[in-house]
Amino acid sequence: MGEQRQRYNEEFKKQAVKYVQEQTKTLPEIAEEMNIPAGTLKNWMTKYRSFENEPVGNPEKLRDIEKRLQASEREKEDLREELAILKKALHIFSKERN
Repeated sequence: MGEQRQRYNEEFKKQAVKYVQEQTKTLPEIAEEMNIPAGTLKNWMTKYRSFENEPVGNPEKLRDIEKRLQASEREKEDLREELAILKKALHIFSKERN
Protein backbone atom coordinates (compact mmCIF):
# COMPACT_ATOMS: atom_id res chain seq x y z
CA MET A 1 0.00 0.00 0.00
CA GLY A 2 1.03 3.62 -0.53
CA GLU A 3 2.40 5.87 2.16
CA GLN A 4 0.00 8.08 4.06
CA ARG A 5 0.24 11.70 3.09
CA GLN A 6 1.73 14.07 5.67
CA ARG A 7 -0.46 17.01 6.73
CA TYR A 8 0.99 20.29 7.98
CA ASN A 9 -0.83 23.06 9.84
CA GLU A 10 -0.84 26.68 8.65
CA GLU A 11 1.61 27.86 11.30
CA PHE A 12 4.16 25.22 10.29
CA LYS A 13 3.83 26.24 6.65
CA LYS A 14 4.33 29.93 7.48
CA GLN A 15 7.36 29.14 9.64
CA ALA A 16 8.82 26.96 6.87
CA VAL A 17 8.43 29.80 4.35
CA LYS A 18 10.01 32.26 6.78
CA TYR A 19 12.92 29.84 7.25
CA VAL A 20 13.40 29.56 3.47
CA GLN A 21 13.46 33.35 3.14
CA GLU A 22 16.09 33.73 5.85
CA GLN A 23 18.45 31.14 4.38
CA THR A 24 20.97 31.40 1.57
CA LYS A 25 20.49 27.77 0.59
CA THR A 26 18.47 26.74 -2.44
CA LEU A 27 14.86 25.67 -2.13
CA PRO A 28 15.63 22.01 -2.98
CA GLU A 29 18.37 21.92 -0.33
CA ILE A 30 16.01 23.25 2.32
CA ALA A 31 13.22 20.91 1.21
CA GLU A 32 15.56 17.95 1.60
CA GLU A 33 16.73 19.25 4.97
CA MET A 34 13.13 19.56 6.18
CA ASN A 35 12.06 16.30 4.51
CA ILE A 36 9.34 18.08 2.53
CA PRO A 37 8.88 17.73 -1.25
CA ALA A 38 10.37 20.74 -3.05
CA GLY A 39 7.14 21.28 -5.01
CA THR A 40 5.16 21.47 -1.79
CA LEU A 41 7.57 23.99 -0.32
CA LYS A 42 7.42 26.03 -3.54
CA ASN A 43 3.61 26.09 -3.34
CA TRP A 44 3.84 27.30 0.25
CA MET A 45 6.26 30.03 -0.86
CA THR A 46 3.72 31.24 -3.41
CA LYS A 47 0.96 31.34 -0.83
CA TYR A 48 2.74 32.57 2.32
CA ARG A 49 5.74 34.59 1.13
CA SER A 50 6.19 38.02 2.69
CA PHE A 51 9.05 40.12 1.42
CA GLU A 52 9.91 41.81 4.70
CA ASN A 53 11.43 38.51 5.87
CA GLU A 54 13.93 38.33 3.03
CA PRO A 55 17.49 39.45 3.68
CA VAL A 56 18.84 42.39 1.74
CA GLY A 57 21.15 41.25 -1.03
CA ASN A 58 24.83 41.76 -0.48
CA PRO A 59 26.19 45.14 -1.63
CA GLU A 60 28.49 43.63 -4.28
CA LYS A 61 25.60 41.85 -5.96
CA LEU A 62 23.51 45.03 -5.88
CA ARG A 63 26.38 47.04 -7.44
CA ASP A 64 26.80 44.38 -10.14
CA ILE A 65 23.09 44.48 -10.95
CA GLU A 66 23.18 48.28 -11.04
CA LYS A 67 26.16 48.24 -13.45
CA ARG A 68 24.40 45.77 -15.74
CA LEU A 69 21.25 47.88 -15.65
CA GLN A 70 23.20 51.02 -16.55
CA ALA A 71 24.95 49.17 -19.39
CA SER A 72 21.59 47.97 -20.68
CA GLU A 73 20.21 51.51 -20.55
CA ARG A 74 23.23 52.83 -22.50
CA GLU A 75 22.86 50.07 -25.08
CA LYS A 76 19.14 50.77 -25.41
CA GLU A 77 19.83 54.49 -25.94
CA ASP A 78 22.51 53.69 -28.55
CA LEU A 79 20.05 51.44 -30.38
CA ARG A 80 17.42 54.19 -30.34
CA GLU A 81 19.92 56.61 -31.90
CA GLU A 82 20.91 54.05 -34.54
CA LEU A 83 17.24 53.44 -35.36
CA ALA A 84 16.61 57.17 -35.72
CA ILE A 85 19.60 57.47 -38.07
CA LEU A 86 18.42 54.52 -40.14
CA LYS A 87 14.92 55.99 -40.40
CA LYS A 88 16.36 59.29 -41.64
CA ALA A 89 18.58 57.50 -44.13
CA LEU A 90 15.64 55.42 -45.38
CA HIS A 91 13.58 58.57 -45.80
CA ILE A 92 16.39 60.32 -47.71
CA PHE A 93 17.15 57.40 -50.03
CA SER A 94 13.50 56.52 -50.69
CA LYS A 95 12.69 59.94 -52.16
CA GLU A 96 12.20 59.91 -55.90
CA ARG A 97 14.74 61.87 -57.85
CA ASN A 98 13.76 63.99 -60.81
